[in-house]
Amino acid sequence: MGKKKEKVEAVDAIPIQTEEEEDMSGDNDIELLQVDVGDMMKLKQILDETVASTVLDHIEEDYRLDNAKLALMSTACLFACFAQFAPIPFPDSRPVLGACCCLYFLLSGVLQLITTFIDKDCILLTKPSADTEDKNLKQYGIRVRSNLPRFSEHYTITLEFQNMPNSPCVEQKWSVGRFFDVEGMFDELGLMEAVKDVYQRLNTGNYDNDGKMQLSKKKTE
Repeated sequence: MGKKKEKVEAVDAIPIQTEEEEDMSGDNDIELLQVDVGDMMKLKQILDETVASTVLDHIEEDYRLDNAKLALMSTACLFACFAQFAPIPFPDSRPVLGACCCLYFLLSGVLQLITTFIDKDCILLTKPSADTEDKNLKQYGIRVRSNLPRFSEHYTITLEFQNMPNSPCVEQKWSVGRFFDVEGMFDELGLMEAVKDVYQRLNTGNYDNDGKMQLSKKKTE
């Protein structure tokens, strides 16, 4: 008797992924950040951090103003600690407590004035750059400002030269819907590319205006 032929069902081949391929595919995965688009403060924080980090890929940050503010607040805290822990009995410590309190509030007030009238909407200060063809960028650092008004969808960044009288600037406004979808997923790479274009406009001298004086004249016409 002949042997019966066994029927073999065809099975679709299943590709086997090696460990090396798994590592490579894992490296290509991009973890998207999800943000509550109703939280305007968090939304602006994410946008500001991305803008600042993108600019810092091309130029070095200037920490002098931040260090000055830290020194002021640290000194104020030292006076507060001395007033709290000074080894002087209470009735005799009144002049010391009064002096320490006055100095604390004075230094805190100076810090608040710096934040209100100098920092304003600034999110980043940089040093001058030697790797550029623009003579202004070689002499002055960049002041990066941002604005996202309450209940507004438009986010604006402005790049100008720090401590330069009548500084020219470049400005760009986007709708936040360009970088966030309805679920709050953040397109970080898209914003980084857009900020690079704005920086290149400043780097090549393609300003939006020749100075604040000229801009004010246009508004009055």
